[in-house]
Amino acid sequence: MTGTSTGRTLRVAVVGYGLAGSVFHAPLIAATEGMTLDTVVTSNPERRAQARAEFPQALFADTADELWSRAEELDLVVVASPNRTHVPLATAALEAGLAVVVDKPVAGTAAEARELAALAESRGLFLSVFQNRRWDNDFLTLRQLLATGELGEVRRFESRFERWRPALKGGWRESGDPAEIGGLLYDLGSHVVDQALTLFGPATLVYAESDLRRPGAETDDDTFIAVTHASGVRSHFYASAVTPQLGPRFRVLGSEAGYVKYGLDPQEAALREGERPAPGASWGVEPEDLWGRVGAGDSPLTGGGRPVPTLPGDYPAYYAAVAAALHGTGDNPVTAHEAAAALEVLEAARRSAAEGVTVRL
Repeated sequence: MTGTSTGRTLRVAVVGYGLAGSVFHAPLIAATEGMTLDTVVTSNPERRAQARAEFPQALFADTADELWSRAEELDLVVVASPNRTHVPLATAALEAGLAVVVDKPVAGTAAEARELAALAESRGLFLSVFQNRRWDNDFLTLRQLLATGELGEVRRFESRFERWRPALKGGWRESGDPAEIGGLLYDLGSHVVDQALTLFGPATLVYAESDLRRPGAETDDDTFIAVTHASGVRSHFYASAVTPQLGPRFRVLGSEAGYVKYGLDPQEAALREGERPAPGASWGVEPEDLWGRVGAGDSPLTGGGRPVPTLPGDYPAYYAAVAAALHGTGDNPVTAHEAAAALEVLEAARRSAAEGVTVRL
């Protein structure tokens, strides 16, 4: 397996230079010590020009097939292309002997995710899934609160990923073709479910409501999921593009106190604006007026509870962990088996919404 010699710069190819490749993967790879962006795969002239302007040292390829003959020159392939291509591209990369990172969702089904994991394991190769929201500022802060026990026994976890986008934008994410793996259930749902399973463990029951609200919508744009965890925690997820008044990102209710946090982690917006993480520089920090609050018996909107400093978000930590794993000095930050567990919940939610039933896992 290439890319395991400690101290050697890891050469990375990114397949796809749309939102995922240009906003998340390429900048984070370039900011990671011990990694270099070797190749960008895109046949789009505008996207290629955009990539060349920011990464003039990078090579370019029109198709991922051009990478496999250069496998010995590369250490990692990042699949940041549309969802329908995740499984075939990851499979091809593994068969070429390359370590792989796949953007979420890694696949359309849990079975496909486990097949990829089995292929990687059979070849002794690294396979990881980019679940970047595990490094959101609010998620990191909530993990810290849970570790201190300040909330007591958590009983309910509410997680909202809501937007106000009343008009369709078009593109594969809004396609009704099942092969595209579009819709909010698999897009935003991949984040909120993964976060909950990471915090509270495996799911046992899943109930969902999923709707197409906007004129001309072909796939879900307004979805609610209720999950019962084996630990006893109940999680409620809201993923919507048609929410005119946004709710709290997190509302966590425990036996001793609750935690309420409004607003999204600032890292995506910063990356979209061209800001880049750099050693020693402030990154992922939000203003004090956006801090969440912990308390009991009152509303945070009327001054109840106390403000809790939000930990800085840390997307760069994902690729730092990938580099450590490839050098043999750390663990895989997100395994395909973990991603498969989230996909089981999403598949159950899709069935629940379609059939009007609660699904037991």
